[in-house]
Amino acid sequence: MRSLFFLVLISVCWAEPHPDNSSLEHERIIHIQENGPRLLVVAEQAKIFTHRGGNVTLPCKFYHEHTSTAGSGTHKIRVKWTKLTSDYLKEVDVFVAMGHHRKSYGNYQGRVFLRESSENDASLIITNIILEDYGRYKCEVIEGLEDDTAVVALNLEGVVFPYSPRLGRYNLNFHEAQQACLDQDSVIASFDQLYDAWRSGLDWCNAGWLSDGSVQYPITKPREPCGGKNTVPGVRNYGFWDKDKSRYDVFCFTSNFNGRFYYLIHPTKLTYDEAVQACLKDGSQIAKVGQIFAAWKLLGYDRCDAGWLADGSVRYPISRPRKRCSPNEAAVRFVGFPDKKHKLYGVYCFRAYN
Repeated sequence: MRSLFFLVLISVCWAEPHPDNSSLEHERIIHIQENGPRLLVVAEQAKIFTHRGGNVTLPCKFYHEHTSTAGSGTHKIRVKWTKLTSDYLKEVDVFVAMGHHRKSYGNYQGRVFLRESSENDASLIITNIILEDYGRYKCEVIEGLEDDTAVVALNLEGVVFPYSPRLGRYNLNFHEAQQACLDQDSVIASFDQLYDAWRSGLDWCNAGWLSDGSVQYPITKPREPCGGKNTVPGVRNYGFWDKDKSRYDVFCFTSNFNGRFYYLIHPTKLTYDEAVQACLKDGSQIAKVGQIFAAWKLLGYDRCDAGWLADGSVRYPISRPRKRCSPNEAAVRFVGFPDKKHKLYGVYCFRAYN
């Protein structure tokens, strides 16, 4: 129930003559009206933008309609934050507060608390943002039998990139796709993230998994091998496929990082194993695919030297297109998956900051 009601009962009686019996029949007329102002929950902003490693406040305030009071004073206020999923019947518990009792859940433990800048402030502060925090959150306030909700979207600044393993295109089921992104310092992208990337110019002809289990791909330049040259630009949707049996590529999403990405200056070119050891010797680790994309997109990193990455691929980031270095577009150029034991390249390393 959203409001308390009181009932005014009025009995109306009359006698109707009956050949065999004389009796009273009663009819009740019920008048219903709301008892007091309705509880309202409001988010001052529908979307919040942040980045990995940052702190953010998801706004939420509650009050009673046509009044400035936060609560009735007769019931304790219960505040519950949940994260919505692509399955609208499921929600992930984030944080619950009632009186002096507080509880956080899952990987939010130790990172979330209420701002409580005023008696009607139910805003949630999330610290040390991680990639998995991206999504839509629901703030629910309950007072007695009244409750109301508001929804806030938490967006992360970052980059979407297509990924396929050494085995080649269309070799990942959904669960393998999720793990492939995690292995490259990223998470599987959502449709909204892919759509934003498409609007920013991402064009890729291979279909890939998204976080909701759909398979899609973004086209900015329609052409015959990619849906036909007479079609309109857009995000092509293959629909939902069997997560265990169907195999596609994947679109991953990553954000900025707390560390240093760099090309290791080394006197000679290296095999893959030598590249791994060279980064370790320099106090770092061989960089991951998500890190080269984040450095390129978010930091403008530019280097025309091909280098090994952790998955055994060789790539190089170009933010300033020029002759012999991606002359037509800014991009992370993909050389391939060379023979790890015999091919020689440079290496990109990553050193995390504590």
